Amino acid sequence: MIATLVLEDGTVLEGHAFGAETDAVFELVFNTSMTGYQEILTDPSYRGQGVLFTVSHIGNVGINLEDDESTQPQVSAAVIRALSPVVSNWRSALSLSDWLAQYGVPGISGVATRWLTRKLRDGGTQKAALSTKGTSAETLLKMVREWSGLDGRDMVKEVTCEESYRWVGDAGSKWVEKKDNSKLEHRKSNIEYRIVAYDFGIKKNILRHLSSYGANVTVVPADTSAEETLALKPDGIFLSNGPGDPAGLPYAVEAVEKLIDSNVPMFGICLGHQLIGRALGADTHRLKFGHHSGNHPVQHLPSGEVLITAQNHNYCVTEGDLNKDEVEITYKSLNDDSLEGIRMKNKPVFSVQFHPESAPGPHDAHDIFGEFFKMIGDK
Repeated sequence: MIATLVLEDGTVLEGHAFGAETDAVFELVFNTSMTGYQEILTDPSYRGQGVLFTVSHIGNVGINLEDDESTQPQVSAAVIRALSPVVSNWRSALSLSDWLAQYGVPGISGVATRWLTRKLRDGGTQKAALSTKGTSAETLLKMVREWSGLDGRDMVKEVTCEESYRWVGDAGSKWVEKKDNSKLEHRKSNIEYRIVAYDFGIKKNILRHLSSYGANVTVVPADTSAEETLALKPDGIFLSNGPGDPAGLPYAVEAVEKLIDSNVPMFGICLGHQLIGRALGADTHRLKFGHHSGNHPVQHLPSGEVLITAQNHNYCVTEGDLNKDEVEITYKSLNDDSLEGIRMKNKPVFSVQFHPESAPGPHDAHDIFGEFFKMIGDK
């Protein structure tokens, strides 16, 4: 079947339909990762977005039951150059197309993804609509231009858990390396730290990393108040990644402000980093086309070390708004000089914009989880 993709500037592209037979409206972003399409498609930070894959061949290893970063695909649509006609992997349970169809997500293949990526890179992220059921381009364009988009919206409420739960692991928990000396030393101490993790759209691999240090992890909904969190008597507080605009989450910023004042060690990733920034008085702004991939170089300013990182965000903390007497800038992007990490000078609080848990992506930044547990231990 023919699929039609329409951008808000009037661009119309046709290709081959796969996945669900439906219409979808979304924000189109490109991801330059070479592997890990299942982890990308199930990352809750992509809620409300369609993903354009720059790697040319997608679907060859199918979908397995272990590599999901959440319980279902979170993207609104998938845009690819070529869908593999053959699935070949010993872990595969079903094809990419069948899996997306099962969850109502449409896809389009046969698109000039290199051209489209350059268009988004040069002109910025655009709203888009995709039809795999024959809806006309004129109707799709009308749908796109009437859609309000993601700015200022609370997308977290669509992906957060409904009630608190204790993380007890899953089939993928053994993925975390057991040979890491810092983790082994921590286990020998027989200390089980109590971690409260805010679920703004948390990835499973973050929970695997936290529990790999022997932590007792309780996951709480995004609207959990600071008072409710502190009543759990945590040794550390974690703020997760998540979708959308941090400006749409005033309740979360209010909670983070109070948690900072509590002096309980706190660590934030991606959206969690942005919420800490806003709680410290900084604004957040939209990047031209965001950072979405597993190959972004960032520099640790105190040491000069460069890490290759996984990233997935469209918004960024405005560096100039931060009080430099209270906050140290720890990481900067080597691609666009945007802010990638902060640490408070007088409180046990730090955060990074990138994803140290990877999934998918390089493992350069894994040790940042160790910094969190060292902070807890030192306190």
